[in-house]
This record gives sequence, C-alpha cells and structure tokens, in this order.
Amino acid sequence: MIEQLLTKTLQNAVKEIYGQELPKKLSQIQKTRPEFEGDLTIVVFPLLRISRKGPEQTAEELGQYFVEKSKEVDSFNVIKGFLNLVISNTYWHGFFEASGNDKSFGFINPAESAPMVVEFSSPNTNKPLHLGHVRNNLLGESVSEILKASGQNVVKVNLVNDRGIHICKSMLAWQKWGEGKTPETEDMKGDKLVGDYYVKFDKEYKKEIESLIQKGSTKEEAELNAPLLLQAKQMLKQWEEGEKGVRELWAEMNGWVYAGFDVTYKRMGIDFDKTYYESDTYLLGKTIVEEGLEKGIFFKKDDGSVWCDLTADGLDEKLLLRADGTSVYMTQDLGTAQLRYDDYHPSDLIYVVGNEQNYHFDVLKLVLKKTGRAWAENIHHLNYGMVELPDGKMKSREGTVVDADDLMDEMFETAKRTTEELGKFDNFTFEESKHLYNILSQGALKYFILKVDPKRNMTFNPQESIDFNGHTGPFIQYTHARIKSVLRKAAEAGIEITKMDAVDFKPETKEKSLLRMLHEYPQIIKQSADTLSPALIANFVYDLAREFNQFYHEFSILKDANNSERNFRLGLSAFVGNTIQSAMGLLGIVVPERM
Repeated sequence: MIEQLLTKTLQNAVKEIYGQELPKKLSQIQKTRPEFEGDLTIVVFPLLRISRKGPEQTAEELGQYFVEKSKEVDSFNVIKGFLNLVISNTYWHGFFEASGNDKSFGFINPAESAPMVVEFSSPNTNKPLHLGHVRNNLLGESVSEILKASGQNVVKVNLVNDRGIHICKSMLAWQKWGEGKTPETEDMKGDKLVGDYYVKFDKEYKKEIESLIQKGSTKEEAELNAPLLLQAKQMLKQWEEGEKGVRELWAEMNGWVYAGFDVTYKRMGIDFDKTYYESDTYLLGKTIVEEGLEKGIFFKKDDGSVWCDLTADGLDEKLLLRADGTSVYMTQDLGTAQLRYDDYHPSDLIYVVGNEQNYHFDVLKLVLKKTGRAWAENIHHLNYGMVELPDGKMKSREGTVVDADDLMDEMFETAKRTTEELGKFDNFTFEESKHLYNILSQGALKYFILKVDPKRNMTFNPQESIDFNGHTGPFIQYTHARIKSVLRKAAEAGIEITKMDAVDFKPETKEKSLLRMLHEYPQIIKQSADTLSPALIANFVYDLAREFNQFYHEFSILKDANNSERNFRLGLSAFVGNTIQSAMGLLGIVVPERM
C-alpha cells in the first residue's frame, strides 16, 4: 500500500540527500490532519539529527525529492516540522480499479502455520448465559474473525465449567425443592430452570447463616458451617469419587443446561470448533499438581492441601488442591492448558476472560512455567471490563443478572417499536419485518458492545443502542441498505457501471475522502488483530458510514449528467457498501439489503 511505498522513498531520500541509512523507528508517516491540505504526513522532527538542518528546510528538501522521484506524490506543503504529501489521482485511480470490486479486500489468506487458539464463553452449568457472557461471546467471536482476516489460522474453543461446588449447589437445591420438575414439565429452557435453583440455594443458605448467628456463631463461622454448604461440599466429594447417584443427577441437569445454551448461542451467531469440559480436564490438572509435588515445585501443608509458593515472583502462595483432595479452578486450568497444547501446539493461547481474573492468569502462566512448560509464555489474557446496565451491577446468586435471552427479546421489541414509529418499512411482509427486526436488534446489541475498547468498563443502554441517527449498528445497517437501494435503481434503469479512464479520474474532496478511508481498511484490520480490539473495526465502519451519508447528501449519483462521474460514484458507493458489509461481518453483524 501507499505507506510502504512512501517509506521506501523516504529511505532513499535520506540516503541520497544526507548520505545516511534511515533507521526504521525514525520513519513516521500518519494521516494528514483535516485542517491541512494533503493525504499523508511525514513527521520531520526525528530526522533532524540526520539532516542537521532546521525542520522547514529538511521538509522542503524531502518534499522536492518526493515530487521528483515518486509518481505517487503530486505535490507537498510544509507546516513547521510536518511534510504533508498530496497523493496523485493516478494512484487513487489504480487503487479504486484494483480493489473496488474485490469482495475480500483487506483480508489476508490464512497462513499454513500453528494455530491461534481462542477460548471464550466459558459458562458455568448452574445458570443461563447473562449480559456479562454476551460481551465475552461477542468479543471472542469477533476477535477470532478479525484474526482470520489478518491471515491467522484460528481455532475457537469453549471451556464449559460443568463441575465444582457451584454446580453442586444447584443440584442440591433441586434435590431438596425441585419436586421432580424438568424443562419439559415447566415449559422453560433448561439453563433457566437450573439457574432458578442456584438462586434458591443462596436464599436458603442465607437463612441458615442468619439462624446460626442468632444462636451465637460469628458470621464467618456461620458461613463455613451452614448445613447447606456442608452438604454441597459433601456432594462435590461424592462427585469426584464417582458416586453413581450424584453423577447421574449431574449428567441429567447439565444436559438440560446444554440444550438451553445451544439455543442462545445459535441466536447470537456463536459457534466453536471444539468444546472442552472441566470434568474432563481437572484430572489432568491433578496429575500436573502431583508431578510438581514430587519434583518439589509445589508443597503440601499440614492439612493435606497442596500449594505453589509464588512470593519470590511478587505474588503469594496459590492453592492447587484442597485438603480433602478436591480440585480448584487453577487445577482444571492447568489441565486444560496442557490439553490445548497437546491438541494444537498453538502459536498463542488467548483467553477471553474478564479483568477480575488478571491475577488468575498471571498465576497460571507462572505455575506452568515452573513445571517446565516453556510454551506457557504464549498464553495471553484478553481481559475486558465489566458491563452494567443503567441501574447498576448484577449478581448471579441473588437472581439480579440480566438473562441473555431476555435481553435479546427486549432488543427485538425495541427494534420493532422504533422501526414502526419511523414508518419507513410498511411495505414489508410479516416475515420480512420479523427478519429485519431480528437483524437490527442483533446489530444494535453487538455494535454497542463491540464499539467500546475491551479493557473499558461499559454501561449498556438498550434504547440508546437502537438509535438510527446515533453511533449505532442500525445507523450503519441503514447506510448499507441505502447504498443497495441506489445500486438497485441503477440496475433497474439499465445503467452499467464501467471502468473509468485514468485521465478522467478527478475525484471531488468528499469522494477522495471516502477513497482515503477505504484505503485504510486493511491497516485497520491489522491493527485490530494486533491489539485484539474489535473497537477499531467498529469505529472505522461508523466513520465510513457517516462519511458516505455526507457524500450522498452533497452529490447527485444517479442523476449526474456526466456518465463518467455517475459511473465512478456508483462504483464508489458499491465499494463502500462492500466494505461496510465486510467490516460489520467481522463484528458478527448482518447488514440488510433493504430497509
């Protein structure tokens, strides 16, 4: 692309004019600021140590060289220490003709290399997917697609946390108060049914704590000795020992949850190449712990619990096995990491997990490295901030979490109400309207979440997310439908979009602005992949849609008397439409053909 060409010319200029090689770090090329004339700007200040001249003189000398030696540069101007280059219409014509109809524009073919394994979702089988899972799933899916677009070989995996004390809490509550209820008898999704009993456990557990406190126990003693918790711990021990009745109940209730998860995943457009289960990985984790214990890497306390001392690494002592021999999260994550390595020998292991687990992943890498697993260095934690609603935080145990299915239902109704109020879609059939509302609601939800940098906390506002005139998915979707409408009308009028001769190619300011933005798309994909941030794609495609709408209102397209200009504008519109569809696809968002 043009940046590489200009960098090469700049290197040649420095060598010919000043007799020195240009270090790569001194080559700074950026977009020209809107208030100045030009397309790309070279920052001259870092070069003064080589030129031994003032910034203006250095910039003038380099500018003259570019105009004389580079066919890509038409002219230049100097603003203090900034050399602003005007790229030639010949270059923009070549770019437009080469890329305008390329449906894979910006994408790099996957390399024959070790895969990048991306783990996301990681639900617990004691509750339905909620708003926090929505951000996790959307990030994981989008990051995976962006990495693929950047040429990476990607494997998407899910780790289902299907065992542990929290699972036993739901099981125990169902045993005590379920009265044989099933998803079929209650006509409800299985993950919701099981989640209700997780909430029931917490309510009854709190009652027991209060009762023990009234009888003289401290709060800490009551929390540890409440009968329900002791029973749940006993059930976990029975599960790990393979007790038949506990295992059968566990399998049945997990089956209910998996069926519920599948419905939610399908609705969100999420899929995986492989699913791991904690029940299959924790034993390997235990083996790794035993191995480390034998080698003296870990140590056992008097109560029989196994620990890893990380104090010399600036952390603390980390529990790996409880005193009763049952495993903890770290145990299964050790086993899962080893399984992933054995399965794929990946170049990177990327975990999409909330930032409250930063410490956990620091420990995971350290523990694995201490056991001699050098590949642990390739573990990367894509941490993300919390997502809340305008009325505050959510808590699973207290039943105040916003269910993902309920949220999507609300988004559908909001999309339906908003579009009907606008009154622009009255010519749709019932099924077409339903399909459109689904596309808009999913686009609104996904875009609103993905436009925020992953590391930032965010507040999700359903009503704000569906605004057709705001920084939203529906605004971009509507822009795409507008472009498709223009192209349909052109086809109906028998207008054939033909190539434009370079000599006639003289784009107006807005047209050139769109070309510049389109030209950036491959680099945006690369930056997004490097930083694991779909927000870069999301904000790029919004800016592109906004710029197109300004162009659309400023220029006539179909009614232009000059056929050459008309064809160019139609071709440019199609190029923008294809790029919007491509970029939104990387966010997991479908764009409609008409609205």
